[in-house]
Amino acid sequence: MKPYDIAITGLQLYELPVQTRVPLKFGAEVLTTVTCARVCIQTENRRGERAEGWGETPLSVQWVWPSSLSYEVREQALKSICRLIAEDLSQWKEQGHPFELGSLYQKQRLPGVVDAFNASSGLSEPVPYLAALVCFSLFDIALHDAYGQTNRVNTYETYNSTYMNDDLSAYLEPAAGSSVSFEGLYPESFFSIPSQKELVTWHLVGGKDLLYRDELTGDELDDGYPYTLEDWIERDGLQCLKVKLTGNDTAWDYTRLVQVGEIALAGQVVWLTADFNCQVTDCSYVNEILDRLMQEHPDIYKAILYIEQPFPYDLEEHQLDVRSVSARKPLFMDESAHDWELVKLGRELGWTGVALKTCKTQTGALLSLCWAKAHGMTLMVQDLTNPMLAQIPHLLLAYHAGTIMGVETNGMQFYPEASHYEALFHPGLYQRQKGKVQLGSLTGYGFGYQVEQIARPLPKPTVCY
Repeated sequence: MKPYDIAITGLQLYELPVQTRVPLKFGAEVLTTVTCARVCIQTENRRGERAEGWGETPLSVQWVWPSSLSYEVREQALKSICRLIAEDLSQWKEQGHPFELGSLYQKQRLPGVVDAFNASSGLSEPVPYLAALVCFSLFDIALHDAYGQTNRVNTYETYNSTYMNDDLSAYLEPAAGSSVSFEGLYPESFFSIPSQKELVTWHLVGGKDLLYRDELTGDELDDGYPYTLEDWIERDGLQCLKVKLTGNDTAWDYTRLVQVGEIALAGQVVWLTADFNCQVTDCSYVNEILDRLMQEHPDIYKAILYIEQPFPYDLEEHQLDVRSVSARKPLFMDESAHDWELVKLGRELGWTGVALKTCKTQTGALLSLCWAKAHGMTLMVQDLTNPMLAQIPHLLLAYHAGTIMGVETNGMQFYPEASHYEALFHPGLYQRQKGKVQLGSLTGYGFGYQVEQIARPLPKPTVCY
């Protein structure tokens, strides 16, 4: 026990609806609206000091729960689980560091909350665990922020022996036969902080995005933001592009990569990555596209820095040997990497990197970061099209993780005005200049949100405890 340990004394849950300015294709589905779930959690440490922290995550239905069930049904299920978690946490009396609390809750209570919902929902299929993680992530993020606020310290300065009750050996197990040990190590041991408080950004090229200026019809809304990839590259000085592919249409995927690659080379973009959205079931699908690119467009092939999650995200059910892909390009887990134990399994199957996301919880992202780095795997921090407060822990994770190249951030593409209030106080976080975002405005305790200065009007809480 340490005097810094916190316990929850109250919370308020909010739902903030957001509409995209252009559609974003996720696999077989298209996102046009999303609800951002935001929570404020009040905490008290063992010294009787009190404060509050904030967390937020987009409930990205299409990403967390691919299904034939309607969007409305799935979204309502996620909202219901958020409310159930809020109720459960309001009765939870555990005290500790948020790293300990987040890990404990995921192991001991979250499965029961989701099982209870599934048993009574009447839905034809259960809520996937990835969806449950996203629902819990805003609460987990808020606990990390509240801990920093309560103890008057930056959250990222608390991942060490001064504040944590246990080292990483209490949470992680090394791979069998490795020389890795987590004894005496803490998350801080694995941080790699850039010399400048800035990050190179990745721009998402969605499946429905316009590429060329001559595709414009003239009917587009003149809202001051680009519509075509050519214009985005010119306006934001982009250096890195992530290309969304179908994973089930070889001709379309190859053509799309070539088209984007040619635009990238012409615009002096340095790096590309391809995201097959979990649709691929045979390594040859990816290998044939890469091999053809290498032969017919070697400069585009060279520009591909890594490949992201081609294969089904249920890694335990689909234990594919992926070494033939990772022999060609670094291969990063995303949807499959729910936790460090799945990262461990992925490494055994031939995956070489991990895409971290705060929407799978801050605690879980840090555990995966530490395990992966200890075992020589590369890291990336990927976006869930984070607007508003959700953008801040997301960028801070990338800033501390030591990624292969910067951070993916695309909220400013798909709903830039959603972050209007936050951008007034943190302009560098919500616009890309020379292909980068600036983090210099993030100062103070917790995650440095400065919620009071942002002064965003909020709706009435959905639940309040």
